[in-house]
Amino acid sequence: MILENKLGLDNQVELARAEEKLSKQKAKRLFDSGDIDKAEVGTFNGLAFIHAYLFGDVYHFAGKIRDVNIAKGDFRFAPLMYLDAALKHIDAMPQGTFDEIIEKYVEMNVAHPFREGNGRATRIWLDLMLKKGIRQVVDWNRVDKDEYLSAMQRSVVKDVEIKALLKEALTDRIDDRALFMKGIDVSYYYEGYSAFKTGDL
Repeated sequence: MILENKLGLDNQVELARAEEKLSKQKAKRLFDSGDIDKAEVGTFNGLAFIHAYLFGDVYHFAGKIRDVNIAKGDFRFAPLMYLDAALKHIDAMPQGTFDEIIEKYVEMNVAHPFREGNGRATRIWLDLMLKKGIRQVVDWNRVDKDEYLSAMQRSVVKDVEIKALLKEALTDRIDDRALFMKGIDVSYYYEGYSAFKTGDL
């Protein structure tokens, strides 16, 4: 099923290319303009701001809570009827230590509040929490795609693996532009998008 979009595209390949290009351009602008500092750190509102910023040129639902139940493979994300309560709970979770931040990130992944683009927006949201809470961010170039995806899959039951994986990749280069741009490319690669390099757009 092709998601309804602002571009009027009804071909999945064309939509994927357009979505990648336009949202990576917006990710670049998010950093370069300083707008990233406008996002509330660690709240759903902050995540919705990032999501709307990235995907607003492509989807009408950008930044808005989904109105359908969604799943990936066998895993069902938070059911619609519990989503508001889940987001309120996540907002109230502490975010002062590395462990607390990752636990909050895992919960937001389970919530998966948007129709599309959750992972890409939430990884930026995660780095903002890490930057504020412990003055570090993830160097996503050092996080293997398969290891990350399987650790995230298992994080619902046990978050030890994802904590270990991300802890090894922490860096104190919190305002490094090149690191941010490469991180966007890796984040998109996890989701199967690799046609464009953010830095070149």
